[in-house]
Amino acid sequence: MPNSTDFYINGQWVAPQTKRDFPVIDPSTEEVCATISLGGQADTDAAVAAARAAFEGWSTTPVAERIAALERLLVAYDARAEDMAQAISAEMGAPIDWSRQQQVTSGNWHFEGFIAAAKAIEWDRPTGDHAPGERIVHEPIGVAALITPWNWPMNQIALKVGAALVAGCTMVLKPSEIAPLSGLLFAEIVDAADIPPGVFNLVNGDGEGVGSQLSAHPDVDIVSFTGSTRAGRLISKAAADTIKRVSLELGGKGANLIFSDADDKAAKRGAMRCFNNSGQSCNAPTRMLVQRDRYEEAVEMAAKMAEETPVIPGSQEGRGIGAVVSEAQFDKIQALIQTGIDEGARLVAGGTGRPGHLNRGFFVRPTVFADVTPDMTIYREEIFGPVLAITPFDSEEEAVQMANDTVYGLTNYIQTADKDRLRRVARQLRSGMVECNGKGFGKGSPFGGFKQSGNGREGGSWGIHEFLEVKAVSDWG
Repeated sequence: MPNSTDFYINGQWVAPQTKRDFPVIDPSTEEVCATISLGGQADTDAAVAAARAAFEGWSTTPVAERIAALERLLVAYDARAEDMAQAISAEMGAPIDWSRQQQVTSGNWHFEGFIAAAKAIEWDRPTGDHAPGERIVHEPIGVAALITPWNWPMNQIALKVGAALVAGCTMVLKPSEIAPLSGLLFAEIVDAADIPPGVFNLVNGDGEGVGSQLSAHPDVDIVSFTGSTRAGRLISKAAADTIKRVSLELGGKGANLIFSDADDKAAKRGAMRCFNNSGQSCNAPTRMLVQRDRYEEAVEMAAKMAEETPVIPGSQEGRGIGAVVSEAQFDKIQALIQTGIDEGARLVAGGTGRPGHLNRGFFVRPTVFADVTPDMTIYREEIFGPVLAITPFDSEEEAVQMANDTVYGLTNYIQTADKDRLRRVARQLRSGMVECNGKGFGKGSPFGGFKQSGNGREGGSWGIHEFLEVKAVSDWG
């Protein structure tokens, strides 16, 4: 990569048509760590044209060769793992060990899942005995616009690029302009993996610029977006005129239901999951709903976890959470913490301001509120910071009603030793995922939500099918 202001189009690093410099801020230091350029319409058009020109060749490449390309990409990705960890830590504030162990590894984990899933998919098959000679064929949808966020940069890039690549789509990636360094490094990795020119393209830009241009572009066939629900609405509207497919992974306000018979570590586990990645995860369990006879115990344990969670700069090794990604995000979280106090929630840990040992950087104190009621702002709004809201419940029916009382439906959590209750409650929760008793999901499991948490699924065979059309052919023979 000649310099960070260039874009990757048609297998080449190219300068923007019109240079618009944009500083990348290291959230741990508040200092500029790089400069990128924001693309314009001419850059977007060039990238889409390259993807469109490459589509015929790539879409007809045998599936085995597309899988082999993803396998090469995985090898090239692993070779740059430490570089990727350093880039992510600098651009979005993740402590370096967390970046190495969680952020970077989420990328190769998804690539491995797609490789296994692609080998198992029936890419074409008979319709069935009831339709002699008829065939069902799965074909790539076309040119894909991939718009990814800053909070889990490689997780989301891998989920979109890996699926689109093996599906036979060509693509234009627009990573977050706030955390673009990992995306630029990823383009270097694609280049090293000998992916054909035009199959993968990258243009940096903001949502109002390149994001909107891709969403409305007549030569883009699908937009796959991860980000805020507000932005998802705008993308859906922009895409409507060309009737393109839109796949959205949006916000969340996950409820963690802790029943009386939950294990002793349930509240501790829930608080840790809320604070992980500085609370910047759409599937975080940010509402802890606790059966009343375990309530004060859970409040005490969550407060203890908040007080014991180290807050450290991105460059520091060891356990802990880092800065949130930007000043705007810091200010939003601070305002919502103050709103929780003003609306009468009981502050039991954390609060406004930076941790006492840090006077620079966008660091937020891990914060726990108790006695949060459903009419409070912190119960309803996605805070996207290390802020936990705890509320008691009395009955299973009340817990389900409270969990579902949200516009979101991404991930909910259940903690109980009663398997019958677990299965019964899981079926009633209106969310795309229900994680139970701390057991995470397997490689290739579908990720996505109900309601205003979005539509479509990412990961494994479900993620690949998002980028495929289904064609029925009669008299195949």
